[in-house]
Amino acid sequence: MGVDYYSVLKVNKNATEDDIKKAYRKLAMKWHPDKNPNDKKEAEARFKQISEAYEVLSDPQKRQVYDQDGEEGLKDIPPPGSGGFSYGGGSKGFNPRNAEDIFAEFFGSSPFGFGSSGPGKSMRRQVMEQEILTIDVKPGWKKGTKITFPDKGNEQLGHLPADLVFVIDEKAHNTYKRDGNDLVVNKKVTLAEALGGTTVNLTTLDGRDLSIPVTDIVNPGYELVVAREGMPIAKEPGNRGALKIIFEISFPTRLTPDQRAGLKRALAG
Repeated sequence: MGVDYYSVLKVNKNATEDDIKKAYRKLAMKWHPDKNPNDKKEAEARFKQISEAYEVLSDPQKRQVYDQDGEEGLKDIPPPGSGGFSYGGGSKGFNPRNAEDIFAEFFGSSPFGFGSSGPGKSMRRQVMEQEILTIDVKPGWKKGTKITFPDKGNEQLGHLPADLVFVIDEKAHNTYKRDGNDLVVNKKVTLAEALGGTTVNLTTLDGRDLSIPVTDIVNPGYELVVAREGMPIAKEPGNRGALKIIFEISFPTRLTPDQRAGLKRALAG
């Protein structure tokens, strides 16, 4: 039979058109000469053979002839729009196309996403495909974290597809601000609460209710640190940063004479 195109693409003889397309895409990306600069000669040979196999097996007529008569049978298929080109020494036959042309057409690099037609370019197949990419955002990822999908970006004629890169951004929260792995919240208290104690009630980002007693005297700018109630630490599963509560004291604008006197007595000792 000569070259076993099914083995070249690593598919079985019952492979569907979709199976063949996926196999070609995977192998073409692996063996494209641009991706193998250290062994370009072998890559060029593999890439050409992979493209040749894809051209035969992706065409129902050529595949049927190949399945019945092998590579020899392909010599009797003249390319469209010509009186026949030689292939493997035959007087008429299948014209092997340039591997880069097949690659460019398959990956949608032709002007309208279709394969071109004409002598030696018989494939006319829409190859632009939609693909859903899923990003699992891990707890604790920071703004600027990059997620890369190799070869899923822009495609240009004669070049490998670019990588598709997503960059994580953070939406501002009404209550909390992020400081590295810590969370910061500002809390306003009255002078009475600052001196006599209070309780800070918060709902965490994961929906839990916290009641944090404040027993120290709160000075302006006082910071209360609650361990392990901050952001999850991506590189330390199960560990979290701290929650920092920064207090602002709301002083009264007016006091009655009795209030002033009472306050002086209370603070005098």
